[in-house]
Amino acid sequence: MHNFKELKVWQKSIDLTTQIYSALSCFPSDEKYGLVSQMKRAAVSIPSNIAEGCGRKSNKELKYFLSINLGSAFELETQLIVAHRLNLMEQTKMNDIELKISEIQKMIFSLERSFI
Repeated sequence: MHNFKELKVWQKSIDLTTQIYSALSCFPSDEKYGLVSQMKRAAVSIPSNIAEGCGRKSNKELKYFLSINLGSAFELETQLIVAHRLNLMEQTKMNDIELKISEIQKMIFSLERSFI
């Protein structure tokens, strides 16, 4: 069992999640159950799955949850691109969030590989 709160990747993914929630607050209300919902779920699943994996009994199980995390991070990146193409998000805000997602993806990948 690992202390997930000490992991930089968990801390950064919590920061990303709050940034996503904030960025989505200005989206149109007709996206509430569409893109907004999808992006919130993808964002919050990243730190949640890190925490869940750390609470499991083996590193193999943690590695499994990290694999799911990587998928959620790429899902969120894709949704971010869609939001930008629909002119729901400015280029600068998208770039900032995209950089953070990329950093988290690399951190998850590195952490996952450390359990081989």
